[in-house]
Amino acid sequence: MKNNSHKLILASASPRRVELLKRIGIKPTEICPADIDETPQKKELPQNLALRLATEKAKKISEEKDDCYILAADTVVSVSRVILPKAKTKEDAIYCLKLLSGKRHRVYTAVALITPEKKLVKKSICSKVKFRKLNKNDIDEYINSMEWKGKAGGYAIQGMAEKYIKFISGSYSNIVGLPVYDTINMLNGEGYK
Repeated sequence: MKNNSHKLILASASPRRVELLKRIGIKPTEICPADIDETPQKKELPQNLALRLATEKAKKISEEKDDCYILAADTVVSVSRVILPKAKTKEDAIYCLKLLSGKRHRVYTAVALITPEKKLVKKSICSKVKFRKLNKNDIDEYINSMEWKGKAGGYAIQGMAEKYIKFISGSYSNIVGLPVYDTINMLNGEGYK
């Protein structure tokens, strides 16, 4: 390995992912968001979408950077096989909240790592979440909070939405946007120190 192979580039603009890495003692050398088309393919399953997007992000940055680790992730929220959007508008967020109300849903976060030797390692983690039944006031309050903006499924578990959640099975950090246990094991397994 070359001397600078210990560098880690995060292929994400998410401040939540930076914060989660910081919590486990990792500070990326560089943050390089990968601008890719995140539109689901026809009949693409939620888990497959998360894996494809994380992989595409890592590969895109890997084309520009050598001799370093490239870490990318993508989070997809689904109710059954229905993929919820990353809420850009109030209408998106209201659609998501109404769909999530009183139901269990799945949060898939895929992590893709490209090593300095250009080896690709990827993994998808699934967490299950159940919202209590939301009334109009709940939805209005959450919409007014603006926490939904840009969030997969139209909510951020680490904010106000946490009070609507009755049940979680799986990794909490996965729901935030990066499964830290799996990420650190992936990095360590590929020689990142």
